[in-house]
Order: sequence, then C-alpha cells, then structure tokens
Amino acid sequence: MKRICVIDGQGGGIGATLIRYLKAQYGETVELVALGTNAIATAQMLKAGANKGASGENAICRTVAGAQCIVGPIAITWANAMLGELTPKMAEAVMSSPAAKILLPLSQENVEIVGLSREPLPHLVEAAVAELKEVMRHV
Repeated sequence: MKRICVIDGQGGGIGATLIRYLKAQYGETVELVALGTNAIATAQMLKAGANKGASGENAICRTVAGAQCIVGPIAITWANAMLGELTPKMAEAVMSSPAAKILLPLSQENVEIVGLSREPLPHLVEAAVAELKEVMRHV
C-alpha cells in the first residue's frame, strides 16, 4: 500500500484539511500518515481520518524516508519555520526523502513567493489533491 505523509505543525488545521480531502479521494486505498511537529497537530490530523500518526522530530525524520509522497505547507522544507517547531533536521529529512513532495504555498514566515496567486485553503487543497493524483500514477 502506498504511504502518503501529511506534515503540519501549530494547531494542525492545514494538515487536517488535507487529510479530509485525501480521505475523500482515496478512501482506504492508501495509508495516510499524520506527522505533527507537536501532539496537537497530530491529534487534529488523526481526528480528520489519518490511518496513523506520530509527533516530533524523530518520528518525522524516520517516517518520511519510507513515504511515496509528502504533503504539507511549504514551510515543512524550511529550517526553524512554524515558530521554530520545524527543526533543521525535519526540513533536511523532508527534502532528502526520495518521496514526491506536494507543497502548499502557505507560511507564517516573512517570505513571499513571487508568481503565485493567493487562493483560499480549500482551493489550494483541491489543487494539491489533483496534483497528488497525477503523481501517484507514476510512483
């Protein structure tokens, strides 16, 4: 079974929204793993329907290595993002993973990504799920 890791921090709202949409798209045909930078984020993603979940640096670093796809806000690739919850080791593990990465252009950091239109979260998640569907055909 293919493993999709959804990573989020803070309150887990973005990750929970992703999990709900992914669950609606894939049902039980994929394993959705909620990886939170903290226990609250993981709990929210589990409530949204993730198959399993874990929290913290070691869990993220070990789990993303075996994933076919990683989904989350772009900040999961930036050291010290999410008010410091995203450690440099987590960012390195995400970017070093051979998994395909589907990233939402959302962050609380003082970063602007030029060329992107500002869209509400549901629109971004729908686009991410559509992109993931295409990526999963080739994984």
